[in-house]
Amino acid sequence: MSRATAAERERLGALFAQLCAIPSPSGHEAAVRDHVLGLLRGGGWTATVDAAGNVLARRSREPATGGRPSVCLCAHLDTVAAPGDPVEPVLVDDGWENRHDATLGADNKAAVAVMLVAAVRDDLPVDVELLLTVGEEQALQGAKAFDASALRSPRAYVFDHATPIGEIVVASPTYYRFEAELRGRAAHAGIRPEDGRSAIVAAARAIAALPHGRLDAETTVNVGSITGGGPGTNIVAERCAFVGEVRSLDAARAEAVVGQVVDHIHDAANEPTCECDADLVVERLFAGYRHKPTDAGILAAQQALDACGYAPRLIASGGGSDANALIAAGVPTVCLANGTERNHQPDERVSVAALDGMLDVTFALLQALAEG
Repeated sequence: MSRATAAERERLGALFAQLCAIPSPSGHEAAVRDHVLGLLRGGGWTATVDAAGNVLARRSREPATGGRPSVCLCAHLDTVAAPGDPVEPVLVDDGWENRHDATLGADNKAAVAVMLVAAVRDDLPVDVELLLTVGEEQALQGAKAFDASALRSPRAYVFDHATPIGEIVVASPTYYRFEAELRGRAAHAGIRPEDGRSAIVAAARAIAALPHGRLDAETTVNVGSITGGGPGTNIVAERCAFVGEVRSLDAARAEAVVGQVVDHIHDAANEPTCECDADLVVERLFAGYRHKPTDAGILAAQQALDACGYAPRLIASGGGSDANALIAAGVPTVCLANGTERNHQPDERVSVAALDGMLDVTFALLQALAEG
């Protein structure tokens, strides 16, 4: 296939800015979804929305035509921005940024824009399904709720890794979330402190004892938030809660570290000076995966990247994506880096070159899949 035309590149930039300007933090994707649905249906696509809010679109209700291969391209509509964060995309030094001190939304609207522009070509050598999910930033909520049997395509590609184009994710972690609530006993902090049992002290001891940060090349632990106490300093804190996560590319290692976390929390709650009741909830929110380098989907991606002048590089990632959920549902899926920068940060950015480059990679990927 030919690379992107000047008109397609211009349309890509304009569409990306449009999408970013529509706020869509997780749980608030309706406006951007409606905009995308209007574009798809106006272009002759059949698009449906499932109960979770995910969009599945194809050009026809008919099965894949003429025996041609079919592929699903997947991206997510939600962002990490908070409701009310202003988004005003501007070009600065040949890259898109948010004029305001908030995330741009390139994660993952850069991928959404690329897929929408690529999929409308009339001479595509394969049939394309678009899966645009919601709630990805909330432990893949949308993709996990999606009924993968609705897909006609035997494989999928997710564009969702904020690293240079050329990187192919061949391993992704198993992810656990834990939430602990400690309940002690309130007492006057100045008159009867010995009658109290501080839940904050128990939580602090638990957190201090937990493994934290990068434990090894494959495993991380983080406590993300802590809440508790009362309106003043004169009450021994009766309640305190904290939330954290464990990730590892080794599923057994993840489970073992979760066991350590549970033990440390209960040990802290049983300390005589701050004895508390402990309620602890641990959930495995998604499973990890590993691809063989010889996987057909990996080889097609390498061929496409080579054709566009990018050196393919197989990487293990500490992050999850909709690929984790689709693979768990039985859909062979490959996640490709798409060149966005500093995702989840207020200085998030994507260069025009990365947007245009990923559009070329998409066309080359579809050609590679057609050639088998």
